[in-house]
Amino acid sequence: MEFWRLLRQKVGHDKIILLCAGAAILDDDNRVLLQKRIDKNCWSFPGGVMDMDESFEETAIREVKEETGLNVVVNELIGIYSKYSDEYQNGDRAQPVLILFKCSIVGGELRCDGEETSELKYFDLNEQPELLNKRHEDMFNDLREYLKDNKVKIR
Repeated sequence: MEFWRLLRQKVGHDKIILLCAGAAILDDDNRVLLQKRIDKNCWSFPGGVMDMDESFEETAIREVKEETGLNVVVNELIGIYSKYSDEYQNGDRAQPVLILFKCSIVGGELRCDGEETSELKYFDLNEQPELLNKRHEDMFNDLREYLKDNKVKIR
């Protein structure tokens, strides 16, 4: 069972810190791959919560595979996001600490998982879609800036 589910059994809906990793996957035209989330019907970067004994890099790689069908490698750190709060449909509350990596595709086949992802699409960085929350908006904007100046963002 995933670590966060075990933790929730102990703390209920209380606010917890969740360690997460996400991936910015770019195509040859520097468009970023986003997933349309089933639960919120809006776009987000592929990624999710770290499991016990995983690194941030391993979390990003696993989550991308689960949500998009792609095999990726982690290339670079884009940003660290820690000053955000989330409340989920079931009442769970969390302060996610998310590490966003730039990743490259090394295999797999692009497909929706049907559980978390209803659609996958590449977006031009000048055409930001409706994103899941402020954290994902900041990540999208930081990715655009990172590609210009290669400076890691910390929020």
